[in-house]
Amino acid sequence: MSIPSGAPAVVPQVPEAVHRRRWAILAVLMFSLLIVVLDNSILNVAVKTIASPSPTGLGATQSELEWAINSYTLVFAGLLFTAGLLGDRLGRKKVLLFGIVLFGIGSALAAMSGSPGELITWRALMGFGAAFVMPATLAVLMNVFERDEQPKAIGIWAGSVGLGIAIGPITGGLLLEHFWWGSIFLVNVPVVIIALVAMVVLVPDSRDPRPGRLDPFGVVLSIIGLVLLVYGIIRGGELADFTDVSVLLPVIGGIVVLVGFVLHEKRSSSPAIDISYFRKPAFAAAVAAIALVFFALMGVTFFSAFYMQSVRGWSALQSGLLILPLAIAQMVFSPRARFVVDRFGARVVCTVGMLLVAGGLAAFVLFDATTPVWVMCLVFFVQGTGMAHVMPPVTVAVMQALPREKAGSGSAVNNTFRQVGGALGIAVLGSVLSTVYRGDIEGHLDALPAAARDVAGESIEATLGVAEKMGPAGTPLVAAAHDAFISAMHVTAIGSAVVALLGAIVVALFLPGRPPAAKVPAPDEPAVPANAEL
Repeated sequence: MSIPSGAPAVVPQVPEAVHRRRWAILAVLMFSLLIVVLDNSILNVAVKTIASPSPTGLGATQSELEWAINSYTLVFAGLLFTAGLLGDRLGRKKVLLFGIVLFGIGSALAAMSGSPGELITWRALMGFGAAFVMPATLAVLMNVFERDEQPKAIGIWAGSVGLGIAIGPITGGLLLEHFWWGSIFLVNVPVVIIALVAMVVLVPDSRDPRPGRLDPFGVVLSIIGLVLLVYGIIRGGELADFTDVSVLLPVIGGIVVLVGFVLHEKRSSSPAIDISYFRKPAFAAAVAAIALVFFALMGVTFFSAFYMQSVRGWSALQSGLLILPLAIAQMVFSPRARFVVDRFGARVVCTVGMLLVAGGLAAFVLFDATTPVWVMCLVFFVQGTGMAHVMPPVTVAVMQALPREKAGSGSAVNNTFRQVGGALGIAVLGSVLSTVYRGDIEGHLDALPAAARDVAGESIEATLGVAEKMGPAGTPLVAAAHDAFISAMHVTAIGSAVVALLGAIVVALFLPGRPPAAKVPAPDEPAVPANAEL
């Protein structure tokens, strides 16, 4: 192809041998990402089973279930900074292989857990491994695709998240129908082995030629701050009292430590995260949008599993199949989002996407014990469509704001805000759900013995467990539990929708609009590249 005389030649930055196999490399990266996403989506449909008493489950309380999710996401988020820096310094392929091996070991140990405490511990180990997987996949992607193809590749990468959402619940449902609950973790092991072989053969290594020093003190501050903050929020939900000393102290302590983390990063010569990037409105708005949309969506995903299984009485497999519309929408629209962005600009596309997510979340207010399945499928499809038009554009905005050699750090920022937003969403919205449910159900527990009353008030699963032991006399308590949960779900859905609306406002104000069209030169006027600096 000839190059117009007035246009500068674009010098390829990717070696030709790597460029030729870039799509095969992307397929391997998607497969690696799949095991991380698959695990979380499987766990969402298994929470009811794990909450059941032994031998069916582990008898986990709602707080323990939240920590089984949050131990993973908090360790994941806390270590992403270091994982991204290590990938840039040591080689992204090396840390990717390390992370996948560790994730596989943690999965096998989680499958053999004998108590909620053990499950929480091994989930944390899985989060440790996953912290080295997800940022490395995006960093490798940025180094095997030229800049003009990166939006397309990122769209496909984001669509693979939808694939994981689709496969996870269905796989989890099938496994729970035929095997014990630990099989949802054991299934990761063969996936890990296949990913390792493919990665060794296909994926090239890359690194930052001028890496900075590591920042262990900053990483420790981030981990301590996040754990304290989310622990306090979960504790508030357990006590149904956010003014208790055991709640306020960790929350305030977490905020103070996180402020210290930001101050340390601003002064550090080699920060784990370069705070100066947040001075760019587009960059800050993109990471804020990532955090807010996952805050809203993860909280709803957590309580929707209980709605579908505990209130509607559907199996884990049936619940997984109902998530398909959300996953299909992401898989279909994520790779195509770049075309809409080219036409209307990132600001309009992401704002509309966030509004669709908010509308889907608000629709949960209309759900009751008899809502038709087609209505639920439509709502999930709307949510998935909104997500598909938010995640690829904001991910492109984050990754292209940084130089290619800092791809590991950029990916760490992107995924950190995503995971922290999701973890806080589960903690905050889970606490709201627990508090409202406890308040509504307490009036129906007066006839129970004191010990049974305390247990029954913890969650809908606990209430239904007590009602089942009561036989026919427990039927009114089952109805009361369903009503109390639906009422709590409505309150939580409103909170989720408000958060998504806040995200829409942020992207509407700060994301860049449609780029101006390149000026067409007059016949006697030299061509000026659209990206030339004036």
